[in-house]
Amino acid sequence: MKKIIYFLIGLLPVIIFSQDNSDWKKGSFTITPEILVGYTAPSNIYFPEMGLQKQFILSLGRNHNNNPQEWAQRYDGPETGVSFGISDFGNLDSLGIAITVMPYVGFKSFGSNRFTTNIGLGASYFNKKYDPITNPNNRAVTTDVTWAFRAYLHYNFLKTKRIDLRLGLGYSHHSNGHTKLDNQGYNSFLLGLSAAIHAAENEPIENESSALQFKKSAYHYWSLRYGQGLNALGYAFNKNKPVYTVEFEYGKVYNNNFKIGVGVFYRLYQHYYDYIQQNESLVQDGREFASFKENPFYNASNLAVYVNGEFFLNHFGIDLKLGYNIFKPGYKIDRRINAGWFQTPQEIPENWVLGKFNSKYKFKQAINIRMGLRYYLIGTSEKPKQNIFIGAHLNANMGQADFTEFSIGYVQSFGF
Repeated sequence: MKKIIYFLIGLLPVIIFSQDNSDWKKGSFTITPEILVGYTAPSNIYFPEMGLQKQFILSLGRNHNNNPQEWAQRYDGPETGVSFGISDFGNLDSLGIAITVMPYVGFKSFGSNRFTTNIGLGASYFNKKYDPITNPNNRAVTTDVTWAFRAYLHYNFLKTKRIDLRLGLGYSHHSNGHTKLDNQGYNSFLLGLSAAIHAAENEPIENESSALQFKKSAYHYWSLRYGQGLNALGYAFNKNKPVYTVEFEYGKVYNNNFKIGVGVFYRLYQHYYDYIQQNESLVQDGREFASFKENPFYNASNLAVYVNGEFFLNHFGIDLKLGYNIFKPGYKIDRRINAGWFQTPQEIPENWVLGKFNSKYKFKQAINIRMGLRYYLIGTSEKPKQNIFIGAHLNANMGQADFTEFSIGYVQSFGF
């Protein structure tokens, strides 16, 4: 997970300053301090007592009202940037503080300049985490670094030429992406007050750039991607092991700012493969999954089809995927170990209560979800015929985290 922090920090100057130099940048810089208070839901039984969560966030961004690039005009002048935050969860001794780095994008909402939807995805460092002796009741965080996500609606109640005062209401989440158990995470609901301070008057300039009218367009693409993730199998197998992914996708880009595609991927889970090869409890002779030893490679594999949508912001993309697993037999072991009695041991007794294959299992076994960020070497505004991207994503079985992943890929576009 520490690699996520390094990845995001490395992108900070790119996120803020990566667009081509042009006059629109001169007055586009925005600095926004924000204070928030709210409620954090207990993550587990006997969770430590806590007061109000308190946050301070400082955001550095650019307002794209006057950016002449097509993506900025079609998204009606969004704001992009990076937030730096510190959170007090209401119990410094057991829950500590979180320090967050988070790229974000803000879109105008409800057809009004008064409302903005702000979405961010980044990483947080925690100074307090679960410890079986010194901090046994905080099972929310077991790693130093976690994913961080927030979704907020801001209301601009006082707008001047240089400063916008805003109220914000929204949701924030922290979890480690199943890289180590426990992975209960923090889920918080907060109310905030912020002041967006602009380097110049925050009004669209009535010039040729801001009045550009772009025609509807569409072109095709195909892409290849290699991903390598990290996850943990269970409390008795609580060590990161890789998840390997190869993927092919074909689709269409509309108006050079949104793409939708269909694809297929193959994955190999190292944890599943090692569990079978090392003849662990549930695959031993006479146990439920003994037959898995006949073909460990297949039973540790995952083949799926999916639909993918991505919002382009020139060099960056916000990537969302919904897929269906054609086969994923190893997840049966995962479910048995993790959905029954708490902290299933490595050597599982015959009378141990294991997870059931109920309707919740069927959904998680069938549906895979992926969300994250991509960075493109060549800005998509230039409509390159060939491009390379890197990405950081969180993968889930329906709503349950599966693994954290970094990837690299190639895109070929055609039919302009």
